[in-house]
Amino acid sequence: MEHSVQSQQVLAAVDLGSNSFHMVMARLINGQLQIIDQRGEKVQLAAGLHPINGMADDAQERALACLERFGQHLRGLDPHLVTILGTNTLRAARNSYGFMQKAKKVLGFPIEVISGIEEARLVYLGVAHTLADDDGKRLVIDIGGGSTEFIIGERFAPLKMESLGLGCVTYTDRFFADGELTEKAFSQAIAAARRELLSIKVPYQRLGWQNVVGSSGTMRATNRVLMNYGLSEEGINLKALYALKKIVLQTKTIDKLELQGVKEQRLEVFPAGLAVLIAIFEVLEIDSITYSDGALREGALYDLIGRVNHEDVREKTVKAMQSRFVVDAAQALNVKNTAMYLYDQVADRWKVNEPGCKDALRWAADLHEVGLAIAHSAYHKHSAYLVQFCDMPGFTKQNQETLAILLRGHRKKLPIQDVVNMSKRGAKTHLRLSILLRLAVLLHFGRGVEEVVEPTIKAFKYSIKLTFPEGYLENNPMTRMDLEREKNLLEEGLYDLTFQ
Repeated sequence: MEHSVQSQQVLAAVDLGSNSFHMVMARLINGQLQIIDQRGEKVQLAAGLHPINGMADDAQERALACLERFGQHLRGLDPHLVTILGTNTLRAARNSYGFMQKAKKVLGFPIEVISGIEEARLVYLGVAHTLADDDGKRLVIDIGGGSTEFIIGERFAPLKMESLGLGCVTYTDRFFADGELTEKAFSQAIAAARRELLSIKVPYQRLGWQNVVGSSGTMRATNRVLMNYGLSEEGINLKALYALKKIVLQTKTIDKLELQGVKEQRLEVFPAGLAVLIAIFEVLEIDSITYSDGALREGALYDLIGRVNHEDVREKTVKAMQSRFVVDAAQALNVKNTAMYLYDQVADRWKVNEPGCKDALRWAADLHEVGLAIAHSAYHKHSAYLVQFCDMPGFTKQNQETLAILLRGHRKKLPIQDVVNMSKRGAKTHLRLSILLRLAVLLHFGRGVEEVVEPTIKAFKYSIKLTFPEGYLENNPMTRMDLEREKNLLEEGLYDLTFQ
């Protein structure tokens, strides 16, 4: 059977969890995933995580060594088909930026930090593809090293998503740091988890579900050990968890703990994961949980397939935000078309043709007026705030920060202060994309009342030259005046604008 070159593209997803790092590689054949390699290593990135100092040095060393090994397998792959996702620890650690710069060097690809809600969406997507495509709502639960995701969905669509700070690594540090396995430690861990879970109990039970599915390491290990000890014939239930807790407590210390079916590297965090799982059963009043092999990394692969097949969830997110904040879609489209026209002329010269640049400019044009829903005064700042802090399915934290910079800088002053801590190249890219958006917005100040003539543009290192048809600026004095004002504003950012 023959397959086209396009249909055999290799995709890869790496999940930088708080406990373990996982990599999965797959071929895309006739629209279907064929897994060709899977690897996972216990890193415990969250171990010793400090609220001020961030990730511990030894945790970073373990992480970088693991990523160097992963990087050997990723070399040569299309950057558009590789996604490296950071989760709870990289969201929380104050020193995550420095770590990610080091990680990019050994991996060869940038790390994208995702929000808890985006993590939940991808977990659900990964799990949903492993289950029968039947009717009825399901609750998916993923206990990670630093957070636990809860998603109610139907078929492939998540309906409600939440991410709570319950993790087997963080709870090990909080309640089992001394290595002692006591009833008191278990009770404190379960009580703390129960308090966290109360925030979702009512809304989740009100929406309801027909079955519950668990994913990732804690669920897999628990499911296996219950069956090995004859505590459950199928799935996970609360009675079996109570019995398992008694078995664990008989050992007294974590370093002596041995459980059939649990790998040695998982044993250190297993008691904390068990405590979190017991609390989940108690608060949400769950009867049983079925284990699924799908998880975040598989969800990330299916998300990549959507982008390859032009079914990008980010496009749906942008349209949803336009609708939610009553954006003038016609004006946004006009601005976007002009921004793309200008971009195509300067992308190579200005070196803003890296993956993601054109998309960022498109989406910024689509969303540049969302802030008008709050107020016209300083609406560019309101727009930036909304895209930076709203839940935006499909977008990483870095994606949202880039959009926020472009929106904050699309009028008034250039966003110089937003890029001072970036690399020289990163700062230039953000400022140049901002300038293209600014010019597109400026040219459409009339909001479609009069036809806009798009100029040709030439870009140099720190200068831009716009050329309009002869007589155009004389016949459009408002455009000339706005360009004069823009020239003064760009000079503050060390860019020179000329027009004729």
